Amino acid sequence: VQLQASGGGLVQAGGSLTLSCLPSGSIFSINLMAWYRQAPGKQRELVARMNRGGSTVYADSVKGRFTISRENAKNTVYLQMNSLKPEDTAVYFCRIATASSYVYWGQGTLVTVSS
Repeated sequence: VQLQASGGGLVQAGGSLTLSCLPSGSIFSINLMAWYRQAPGKQRELVARMNRGGSTVYADSVKGRFTISRENAKNTVYLQMNSLKPEDTAVYFCRIATASSYVYWGQGTLVTVSS
């Protein structure tokens, strides 16, 4: 199973984008869905995550601007990004972890925010 991330692109500061992460097949016993990002020259960092029960955690830098959500029927995870800032520019990766600790990573989608 592969994760297909999409929705990235070029947007002006203040704009919005919605990222999607769709598995190519079924994933069972999903424990955690998350989005990470990696800016040039920086380490990959957690942006947002949602556990099986629906509880969410956000990086301080995106609180109030980004929203993680999921569509259970398709095991799809989304990241709605509003009020984008140039510092949000990065490659965004989705991650799905199962109850058996198997981890899937998406290939990344580039988000570029111009000032």
